[in-house]
Amino acid sequence: MAVAALLALAGCASDPAPTEQLRLTEQAVDQARAVGATDEVAEMKMASDKLASAQAANGLQSYRQARLLAEQSELDARLAEARVLTEKSQEQLTQVNIRIVRLHKQLGEAQ
Repeated sequence: MAVAALLALAGCASDPAPTEQLRLTEQAVDQARAVGATDEVAEMKMASDKLASAQAANGLQSYRQARLLAEQSELDARLAEARVLTEKSQEQLTQVNIRIVRLHKQLGEAQ
């Protein structure tokens, strides 16, 4: 009976393949790329590298390592996406402010 309990515990200790986490990570990386994140964005480069490492670890059946790398990659990709979107918003805000200043000048000259 003790042997059966040890075998049951050993079975629980092994991590399952992180198939769903890898899928979520790939989606996060794809989404970040879709908004314009490239490997020139440091977080995107880290996300790409960690995803490749996670896939390699998964192939070697190092499922715990694969899951950890995939989770880190997903977070890096989401950070890269947020950074790109923030930069785009800043650029749009700058353009709007330039237009406002231009309109103020035009209105001032018209009066």
